Order: sequence, then C-alpha cells, then structure tokens
Amino acid sequence: MTTFVDRVELHVAAGNGGHGCASVHREKFKPLGGPDGGNGGRGGDVILTVDQSVTTLLDYHHSPHRKATNGKPGEGGNRSGKDGQDLVLPVPDGTVVLDKAGNVLADLVGHGTSYVAAQGGRGGLGNAALASARRKAPGFALLGVPGDLQDIVLELKTVADVALVGYPSAGKSSLISVLSAAKPKIADYPFTTLVPNLGVVTAGSTVYTIADVPGLIPGASQGKGLGLEFLRHVERCSVLVHVLDTATLESDRDPVSDLDVIEAELREYGGLDNRPRIVVLNKIDVTDGKDLAEMVRPELQERGYRVFEVSAVARTGLKELSYALAELVAQARAARPKEESTRIVIRPRAVDDAGFTVVREDDGLFRVRGEKPERWVRQTDFNNDEAVGYLADRLNRLGVEEELVKAGARAGDGVAIGPEENAVVFDWEPSVMAGAEMLGRRGEDHRFEEQRPAVQRRRDREAERDELQREYDDFEPF
Repeated sequence: MTTFVDRVELHVAAGNGGHGCASVHREKFKPLGGPDGGNGGRGGDVILTVDQSVTTLLDYHHSPHRKATNGKPGEGGNRSGKDGQDLVLPVPDGTVVLDKAGNVLADLVGHGTSYVAAQGGRGGLGNAALASARRKAPGFALLGVPGDLQDIVLELKTVADVALVGYPSAGKSSLISVLSAAKPKIADYPFTTLVPNLGVVTAGSTVYTIADVPGLIPGASQGKGLGLEFLRHVERCSVLVHVLDTATLESDRDPVSDLDVIEAELREYGGLDNRPRIVVLNKIDVTDGKDLAEMVRPELQERGYRVFEVSAVARTGLKELSYALAELVAQARAARPKEESTRIVIRPRAVDDAGFTVVREDDGLFRVRGEKPERWVRQTDFNNDEAVGYLADRLNRLGVEEELVKAGARAGDGVAIGPEENAVVFDWEPSVMAGAEMLGRRGEDHRFEEQRPAVQRRRDREAERDELQREYDDFEPF
C-alpha cells in the first residue's frame, strides 16, 4: 500500500458568501419602521500552510476534494451572518503549487509559509446597508458571491542540504543510515528504496540534512524506472554526492561508467550544473572493491572530483566524508543572498483606468469585462425588479453606458457581462427608466414621499379647521 505520495491533483472550493437579508423593522404603531436586514457572512478561504510534521501528500491522494464552509445569510434586526471558517490544509516543507498548465503559483518553503489557494466569496449586503437618502427602504438585498473553484497540482520537492545519487543498490541507504539516525529499508536487491529518506547529520558545529534519493538508471530523466518521479527531490539540494558501487556484480559496469551515466541523466533533467559534487567509492570492505577504488581514484581526481573511499558496513572513512560535506554545506549557506523583509508595494490604480473594458465581438455582441461589473451581476437577484434597477444604476455610475456609446452600441444591441461560459446577456436600452425604481428616476424611492392615509386625514382636518378659523376671524357683524 502506498505510504508516500509526492504529487497530487487537488480540487479546492472556497466557501460561498452568505446572502444579504431584505427585512423591514416592525413593531406596534410602526408598520414600516425602516429596513433592518443584515449582511451575509464571508465564505471561508482554502489555505495551504507548511507544517514540519507533515512529510507526504498522501492525505490529499486519498481525498483530493476539499471545500471550505459557506458564510451564513443575514437576518432581520440588523443581524449579520456568520463568516465561513477557513480551511487550512497542512503541506510538507518544499511543496510547489502549480496550475493545470504547469505554471508555478507558489513555492512553499519554511515552516508557516502559506498560500491562499481559493478565495472565499464576499457576503451580500442587506437592505439596511443599501438604504440611502434617496432609497430609504430598499425592497431587496444583494446575493453572496460564490467562492473560487480551483484545480491545482501539488508537487513535493525535498528540502535537504545534501543528496545521495547513484545506481540502485549502490549503498545509498546504508550510507545515510550510518551518517545519521535515519532507518531506511536496506536489502540486497535493486530498487529497495521507493521513497526519499531524510536524515540529520552533525559534523562539528554544522548540522545539515541529507537525502537518499531512489536509485537512478539510464533513461531516468525520460521516465524510465523511478528516476523521473524522484529527480525533483534533488533540485533543492546544495551538494550532490555520487555514491559509486566498487563491488558491483554486473560485468558491464564500473564506477567511472556509472558516474558518466548519472551525470548524463542530471544534465538531461537540467538545473543542477552549478551544484558542487563529491564522489564516494562505497563498499571498500570487499577486497575487489578496495582494489577497484584505488584504480579509478586517480582518474576521478583528474576530472576535478573530491573522492572519498568509505565502507558503510565497516564504517570506515565516514568522519572525513561527513566533515567534507559540512564544509560544502556551510559554503553554500554563506553564498546564499540574505533574506530581506517583504516590502509592501502599493500600486494605486491609474486615473484613466475605469476598472472594466467594453469589447465588440465578431457577432456584434458587446462584452463587458471587469471585476466590479462581473461581481455586481453575480450579486443581483434577477427575480427582483428593484434589484435589477439598482444594478442598472450602479453600472451607469461606473460609466458602462458611456463606454457602450463610445464603442458604437445602439438601443437593442446585445450586451454581455462576464466571461463566455458564465455571462449575463441582455438587450441594451440606454438611460432606461427602471420600473424597479417605482417608475421614477433611478436611485429614487417615492414610497416615502406619499403620505400615509391616517396622516393625510389628520392634515386635511387641520387644514379645514384653519380655514374655518380664518373665515371666523374675517367675519364682520352687521
């Protein structure tokens, strides 16, 4: 059964925003006490966070669909809905987030590093928040915005200072087991190691991590064997160690040819030419292995490699190797650029940037694209005429009608707001009087301009009494 997974496809869905509430305050003697609908809650985000206790993506392999909770709708009495809870997904250190096309979205290195994979939708405003001096009692509320839906790929690239590379059964697992406290599986058959193993090594004052990468064979960079699956784990390592088997039983192999094959695969994979190399001639505890190591050592040194003869079984030559690796790791760490604190860059919107675009398509349809118009459309309840009128009013204030006129739109032309797969299409009527606004100008509400019957009757009686009083004052007796 699989216990290690380093690449998964994850389907994440953020929470939807809660709908706003359209409510009117009611109490005795106040049949229309004003709007009191609360706002909807924000939908929860889906956040990827590096957790040092997580070492594999196995959980997401078994459960690739993850969703945050939705925001609650608003209620009457000015009660806002509860925000949805964020869904925090722990990932191993060194996880790379990609989109379906292979573009890197985030590189998560370091404990606590996080990335918002899907943004929760904002909650809709209730009619209390929509009330204004001209629209005193809105009979509608805004809908919540749906949360983001994303299909992403997670790839794990092991974060280690040193990588052991070589043929299967070259002794890499044995070497990491004696250099560190790691306990990998060790056996006398190829491809014993099926997952990268990590160990921590202390050499003097330097502490570094070492990774045992599964064995490589010719063609690994093209997917042969297990190489392509695990070559990515070498990318982050600062030092590469070629572990060469000096006691191989295969007659067509020797340490020099093994080195050439592995180097060719590393070059084919790419991006590793600048890493310092060390050559380890392993298994010198075998008589033939010791003789072969002494034979090939001069040739390897002529190529510029630092060569160490070791035996993981007899534990010889390990101290010198450990301190040499610590020296290279220290040099690599010193050469890294110092991390600077993240600068907050504020980029104000250009003065002439309207925040939307109007494009005339080949079929004559005018398409409006922009964050605000598209969000406003998603928040509109098209079953409510007053809400549609409010949308028309907002689009007009944003300048959409003016841009449509500039683009050559005429009354009756089709206008689409949003992308092709999810757009709202309507026939454009410039400066239309919206019935949703009670047959008045957009943005005005005449319901409060009309007097209630009881008030009108009282005022009529007062006017009649005042008229009688004036007639009495003007009366002159004979």
